[in-house]
Amino acid sequence: MSRAYLFRRTLIAIPSLLGISAIIFSILAAAPGDPFGQLVTNPNVPPAVIAQLRASLGLNQPIYLRYFHWLIAMLHGQWGFSFTSRMDVATLIMQRLPVTLAVLGSAEVIAVLIAVPVGILAAVKPYSLFDQIANTFAYVGFALPTFFTGILAILLFSVRLHWLPFVFQDHVSGTGWVWIWKEVKQSIMPIMVLALFQGAPLVRFVRSSMLDVIRLDYVTTARAKGIGKRRVLMRHVVRNGLIPVVTLVALQLPGVFGGAIVTEQIFRVPGMGSLLISALLENDTPVIMAITFVFAILVIVFNLIADLLYGWLDPRINLR
Repeated sequence: MSRAYLFRRTLIAIPSLLGISAIIFSILAAAPGDPFGQLVTNPNVPPAVIAQLRASLGLNQPIYLRYFHWLIAMLHGQWGFSFTSRMDVATLIMQRLPVTLAVLGSAEVIAVLIAVPVGILAAVKPYSLFDQIANTFAYVGFALPTFFTGILAILLFSVRLHWLPFVFQDHVSGTGWVWIWKEVKQSIMPIMVLALFQGAPLVRFVRSSMLDVIRLDYVTTARAKGIGKRRVLMRHVVRNGLIPVVTLVALQLPGVFGGAIVTEQIFRVPGMGSLLISALLENDTPVIMAITFVFAILVIVFNLIADLLYGWLDPRINLR
């Protein structure tokens, strides 16, 4: 893997991020709503005070000037202040980002660890009982949205069985193993809901990819040479069949972020998703811009990781 390739991909990502930020900023500036709506309707607040607040935040300037000032401040590491909480946006994000990354990362790992072996076994034994059961669960998981499976999980495991808490607590009491067990219990449902949302289509895609590779001539030739079935499967079929799976996992990440927003709202997880929802309801433009920009960066980074994995899975792919 050449450094020139990484440098070139980084340069390509810069205009992409600039375009995304400009589009989002323009949409938010043109959207209806007022961050000082409550102050405007308050008769005790003079209009001169509201006008002064708008001027101090640059809301009376044209859109292109506001975007330029935001971009310059962001490049200097100053992401602005929240209109509602009056806190530094970077501080708000750093408080919520670890929770979101932990939930998303755990859900992604569980989805891959379950979906890939299930898809491989379903492809090795097509139209068998195991294949039919796997396809059924995959179709069900793919068809059900996260808000439905989240509410269903709360009704079953929290309301009816009383096994798991349905509200995620930011600060859990206890120390040692007691604290770890409480953290695990309250994280099970949101992580599994996202894992089902991510893993269901992955099972179908892995199965389809493996079936395409199994039918190729070089696999038939390898079997005809007397190579063991397991060796052919692991060395030739799985390694080549996982290349398009890497693409799917990378491209699904934006959808996982969307599912995380809904899931965090259902389970009251104090992550980036719940922060984005509250910022949208309060028309808190600096927070919305920062969160969407962070999500865009994560998507581009994961796509770069997918490209790097291509070369590891198939050395014939030359990344120049």
